[in-house]
Amino acid sequence: MNVSMVSVAGLFLLMLFPRAWGQEANLNPWNGKPMAVSLTYDDGLNIDLDNVVPILDSLGLKATFYVPCNSKPLGNRLEEWRAIAARGYELGNHSIFHPCMGKSKKRTWVQPEYDLDNYSLRKMIDEIRLANTFLRAIDGKSARTFAYTCGDMAIGDSSFVDSIRNDFPGARGTMAGMNLAGSTDLFDIRAFTVDGQKADELIDLVHRARKERAFVVFLFHGVGGEHPMNVALSEHNKLVRYLKEHEHEIWISTMTEISAYIREQQQGRQGK
Repeated sequence: MNVSMVSVAGLFLLMLFPRAWGQEANLNPWNGKPMAVSLTYDDGLNIDLDNVVPILDSLGLKATFYVPCNSKPLGNRLEEWRAIAARGYELGNHSIFHPCMGKSKKRTWVQPEYDLDNYSLRKMIDEIRLANTFLRAIDGKSARTFAYTCGDMAIGDSSFVDSIRNDFPGARGTMAGMNLAGSTDLFDIRAFTVDGQKADELIDLVHRARKERAFVVFLFHGVGGEHPMNVALSEHNKLVRYLKEHEHEIWISTMTEISAYIREQQQGRQGK
């Protein structure tokens, strides 16, 4: 091969490799993998510590627990929550009192004191920020995500979403859907609520995320009891074992870590 042929070959490789690199990034947009999963558990329940953490620990997986600061299991078992945070679990912000829109949405179980219909915008924002301070006193961490209580994002007609954008890397909503790499709204991250499904139904969502190159969030409450919205512990464990078995193609992490990654990718695209 003469010099001119080497030069042509070298130029061809230089042209080919960036294109191949870009194709690889499109195929594996989630930290080098084709999809991402975050397991989230709401309301700071005893079953989080008793049922969920043991199976996740055994598999080496991490999750996000959205804990209202008035949770009795939080107060009664504070050192256990502090210990799991030290092991890499995320204690997410779920406000102080878990207020929800009651009267306007006919949620008769909402107490008047914690009815968002009776809140001011300032009161809700202050409560969210106070919860951050409270949780930081437990885990020493300054970065965590937020989960909208009952999925409510406004006081009356006034959204508080923009007011908390500088307080969190992201916030999880309750709207069902996949989160795509190029179009995820970090302050309305979609999630699939788990309430009575079998493991096969949940694993089908993982298959769908793999096909769509998406980030899927599972939203649990009860796992083996303690909450009206519940999934059998055996079905939950089948899901997490499946995730572990396919960890080579699934990025499984906390909401904070994945939200920070999405933000970095979005900022990188805006800078181009």
